[in-house]
Amino acid sequence: MSDQLEVPTMAEFMAAGKEPEILYWVGSAGSYDDRAKKITKAFVRILNRANVDFAVLGSEESNTGDVAKRAGNEFLFQMQAMMNIEVLNGYGIKRIVTCDPHSFNCIKNEYPGLGGNFDVVHHTQYIKELISEGRLNLEGNTYKGKRITFHDPCYLGRANNEYDAPRDVLRKTNANLIEMKRHKATALCCGAGGAQMFKEPEKGNMDINILRTQDALETKPDIIATGCPYCNTMMTDGVKFNEKEDKISVMDIAELIANT
Repeated sequence: MSDQLEVPTMAEFMAAGKEPEILYWVGSAGSYDDRAKKITKAFVRILNRANVDFAVLGSEESNTGDVAKRAGNEFLFQMQAMMNIEVLNGYGIKRIVTCDPHSFNCIKNEYPGLGGNFDVVHHTQYIKELISEGRLNLEGNTYKGKRITFHDPCYLGRANNEYDAPRDVLRKTNANLIEMKRHKATALCCGAGGAQMFKEPEKGNMDINILRTQDALETKPDIIATGCPYCNTMMTDGVKFNEKEDKISVMDIAELIANT
């Protein structure tokens, strides 16, 4: 990574005889997608700012297998998962933080059945923790007075019942948090779940991301906040569909906090 970010690997920690506080699981989107890479860098800036002793797996990190499982290929999922679990257990990893709710849900809820038992935390939960402990101080008023609406990621919200952490963090920006009509447990999916991110909608089906973006636009936001790289892509496409990209930004919570 560039921008003079400090991103040590687990191999480097082991060579120095040290253990990190957390392992940052970057995820496939955060590693390869150009837009999601900006979220990755924003979160690393936060970790550096808070002096968090963290590490990444680097080239040793592989896809969690979530996409394969959602697409129905259980064999491929188990093969990918067990490969990752072997690496994680080999390093003695205990706590994992990720910006990807799909990875969060998969490692937290599905890896234990294959021998991978880890304390898995979503990045919004971890940012909230850093703020609560006084390790991360937000000094600016970059977003004061801005209207922000938050789109709940399915695998953070309905799948894992986490609705408060992202909102608690967003309130620290001094922005005006405006809820969509469908939010928290009644929030609509962005349309990327279940491996739908990587294919076109079936014939006769509407684009769910367009419908969800309309929910967001009804709040008259300056910014649509997301907590998932896939949601970010889908909401961005929805904003472009409505030709609002010059007026409305789609930003991950990590990006908002990194700029505050």
